Amino acid sequence: MIIKAVKFRKDGFYTQPFVFGGDDGADKYDPQIRYRGSLQNYLIDTGSEVILVDTGIPAGTPEEVPNETSPLFTGKDISSYMDAFKALGYKPEQVTKILLTHKHADHSGELKSFPNAKIYVNSDEVSADELKGLTNIIPVKFTDGEYYNFPESQKISDGVYYIKAKGHTNGNSIVIVENEGLFYMLHGDVTYVDEALYENKLSIVFEDREAARLTLDRVREFISNHPTVYCGTHTPQGYESLEAKRVMDLDDPVPTVLAEVDFFENKASGKYVCSVCGYVYDPAEHDGIAFEDLPEDFKCPRCKQSKNKFNMA
Repeated sequence: MIIKAVKFRKDGFYTQPFVFGGDDGADKYDPQIRYRGSLQNYLIDTGSEVILVDTGIPAGTPEEVPNETSPLFTGKDISSYMDAFKALGYKPEQVTKILLTHKHADHSGELKSFPNAKIYVNSDEVSADELKGLTNIIPVKFTDGEYYNFPESQKISDGVYYIKAKGHTNGNSIVIVENEGLFYMLHGDVTYVDEALYENKLSIVFEDREAARLTLDRVREFISNHPTVYCGTHTPQGYESLEAKRVMDLDDPVPTVLAEVDFFENKASGKYVCSVCGYVYDPAEHDGIAFEDLPEDFKCPRCKQSKNKFNMA
């Protein structure tokens, strides 16, 4: 079995209030501390089939242009998701299954591009706007019972398990792959950076805070009891751990390397991008109303996050 990262954005950042502030408030943390950010999803080659965990951002999503007050920045394009996928040596027609961690567009953006794949989605999330029009969705009800300390799971293939992990969204899930004595935990946004896992901190993005806390507690318990390679979506730590087969040790954190941030000139396209879910605000689609003129209590139409989670595109 082979697991590979599909890398499509680099050189992003996530501020400490964003990644730590979910339990006790973002104001308790330093916005000048910025952890390294990136975007990648994962591919599992079992030898008999090709399985994807999430499918990147939609083609054509503009890059963001952050400033000194931006709480997060998903990064600069390396390539489109589909080009990054093809660069690994695979064709879309080879993919048989897609395991969706959750609905947000930076995870579901190219679901439509895999004609032969069955898309496995937590049954609590199949009605999401991001999934409308897709006819190859398999609602997962997690009927295979417990997987170690996780109460609800579904076996997808030999050594590949889909785990119910509500919190970040109400239909959030994680994927665990067993291979050569290791457990590879491929997840969406249980944490955005590994520092949050070490410090036992929730991000400020969740649909159910209590469920997100329970999921993080279960993840930490699992990692404490099983040799686990922890592979996130939003930090280069995810693919670095994968490539090194580095087992997560909660008592011995990998030293933090902070993001090197180069704030560049605004491109002034007039569009803004939600850095949480990828929604693009285009004034041309909203009666010409500039983003800057929207009320301060404006919420992302898709993920309901606040106006300050948007970056200029």
